[in-house]
Amino acid sequence: MLKQTISQKMLQKLSPQQIQLMKLLQVPTAVLEQRIKEELEANPALDEGEDMDDPFEALNGEAEADTAGEDGQDGEETFELDDYINEYIEDDPGSYALKGDNYAAEEEKTIPLAVENSFHDYLEQQLGMLNLSDETEQLIALQIIGSIDEDGYLRREPDAIIDDLIFSQNIFTTTDEVLRVLAEVQKFDPAGVGARDLQECLLIQMQQKLAAAVESGSPDVEIFQYAVNIIAHHFDSFSKKHFDKLQKHFGMSEEDLKDAVHEILKLNPKPASGYTSSGNSAVQYVVPDFLIFNRDGELELTLNSKNAPDLRISDQYVDMLKSFKSHSGNAGRKEKEAVMFIKQKIDSAKWFIDAIRQRQDTMYRTMYTIMQYQQDFFTTGDPKKLKPMILKDIADITGLDISTVSRVVSSKFVQTEFGTKRLKEFFSESMQTQSGEEVSTLEVKKILKDVIEAEDKRKPYSDEQLKDMLQEKGYNIARRTVAKYREQLNFSVARLRKEL
Repeated sequence: MLKQTISQKMLQKLSPQQIQLMKLLQVPTAVLEQRIKEELEANPALDEGEDMDDPFEALNGEAEADTAGEDGQDGEETFELDDYINEYIEDDPGSYALKGDNYAAEEEKTIPLAVENSFHDYLEQQLGMLNLSDETEQLIALQIIGSIDEDGYLRREPDAIIDDLIFSQNIFTTTDEVLRVLAEVQKFDPAGVGARDLQECLLIQMQQKLAAAVESGSPDVEIFQYAVNIIAHHFDSFSKKHFDKLQKHFGMSEEDLKDAVHEILKLNPKPASGYTSSGNSAVQYVVPDFLIFNRDGELELTLNSKNAPDLRISDQYVDMLKSFKSHSGNAGRKEKEAVMFIKQKIDSAKWFIDAIRQRQDTMYRTMYTIMQYQQDFFTTGDPKKLKPMILKDIADITGLDISTVSRVVSSKFVQTEFGTKRLKEFFSESMQTQSGEEVSTLEVKKILKDVIEAEDKRKPYSDEQLKDMLQEKGYNIARRTVAKYREQLNFSVARLRKEL
């Protein structure tokens, strides 16, 4: 049986302004400038530059013009627009000035960029050294070079290259021909370029070193030959550091094995990384969102000047409102539609400026709280001085929501006298020592890192041994936790940390 019922519900919905603010909070300073440029292009009512004197000063004190609208909807619309204009005129546009006293002075820096050839241009320049029989092989070589990635590897299979040549060049070739041309390309500089996997990359480099040693009569020929055989036939044992198996198989001394392994470790696993070029990849700089200075023991926090752009409402749109104010009695439908458009754009501009201003306020409050919470670290720079701190701690102090604090912290950096740090580095869980004292997990990781770096690499510590050593220092920690922290610090298991 169907029934109609009435019920009341409370739903929390985000306004467009709130959504815009949340998105802006996540944007780091390095990207904020581009975001503002996009808004300036999209909204003609938004302008950049320092806020001028009150553009409506001339209108202050004027009598309000009578509205001569027709009865019905047009009269109501004109009345609403007049209300809007009067309300906007009463607002002080100076309130949209965004810069305050907590911003660092902007420093304009011009970074000169050198114009150089790209890595692929460098490879194409070596085509003339190849022993290719016809134009078809030249095109195959160009296709192979174009398929080499930024690390110097060829990630496409020969069959895929054959298909590429058919569709793009109308060239029909075979797998054998592609492999023959590839073998020629792999002779290019830098050594190892065009390899299809790490083993082949290292093998190409080691074979070239062996050939050069044989030609020059170097005494290292035997060691290089050992290295070539290890890579070609026992790469799995080498990668797993089963040195006993390798020594037994080759019947070589421990010293020779150590020299051979050392030669392999000197090879470049990413051949293209040795070729630096501004055209190959853009240099990325970390732009700090905050700056902290130590003034004789007093910490001073400032926002990066790029967090405080000069934005205002366009003078042209202000003049349009003035014009409508003086002629509102004779306004027709088209004029009313124009003012509605102006109203929409000005509202959007005001929302954006308010969102930028609120972003600055929220970021400053959050970072100031973090600075006060971790004052010992910012004063001394000692990582062991970092206190356990989670997002909820900062949210409780600032009165902000945890999600808001998370957005502020995400992808943000602070510049200190001890270096530029990522904000997330200051957050950590707490751990209780055997004496009952709460310490940051960052402190435990720092000690774990020091122990691993100081260990004897011939007999590296196992996770169980590391756990026992930390417990001796007074930290209650499980072996699984040690393994997790070790992985977070980018240390391999003991077997893979072993060296000869």
